[in-house]
Amino acid sequence: MLIIPVKEGENIERAIKKYKKKFEKTKVMRQLRGRKEFTKPSITRRQEKIKAAYRQRKASAEA
Repeated sequence: MLIIPVKEGENIERAIKKYKKKFEKTKVMRQLRGRKEFTKPSITRRQEKIKAAYRQRKASAEA
């Protein structure tokens, strides 16, 4: 459970903004989407390799 301390007289929009930022940092939605359907470990590894290759190409193109 996320707890956001709100100071007295603090704007509610600011508290909501803090909540949203903290919610993003906990990566709850990413976990939920990941659990939605099962992906085989081999597919996960393959996707990681593809991402790494893309990053490497991008980095070498900049240099």
